Amino acid sequence: MDPTSPQMACFEAGIKFGSLYHQFAGTPVSPDSADSLAAAMEDAIENQPHCESVSVAVRKEPLRAAIAESGADYTELTGRFLDVSMTIGYEGCVVETSMAMADGYPLMQVDSVGTSAR
Repeated sequence: MDPTSPQMACFEAGIKFGSLYHQFAGTPVSPDSADSLAAAMEDAIENQPHCESVSVAVRKEPLRAAIAESGADYTELTGRFLDVSMTIGYEGCVVETSMAMADGYPLMQVDSVGTSAR
């Protein structure tokens, strides 16, 4: 049995989250570089097929706290510093996804599956 369009759209969302997280995890980040890093992440993921939009926000207060604890001028990027949302479109199906902290873990999830207005 071939996967349905909604299943393929969800699969594509998973691919994009895996790429986003594992490509950028560990990148040195500071409050001064956070916005440009977020923009680079958005641009990189939007290049992938079926990606309609990506929004990446670096949570600067937790970032500042981690830097203050370490005594350095930067820290490594991890999921605890990111809020991400993506819209994936695949053959008339639209999947809305997000990543945010839940119980100390960066949870990536499908928020809704619907049809395109196009």
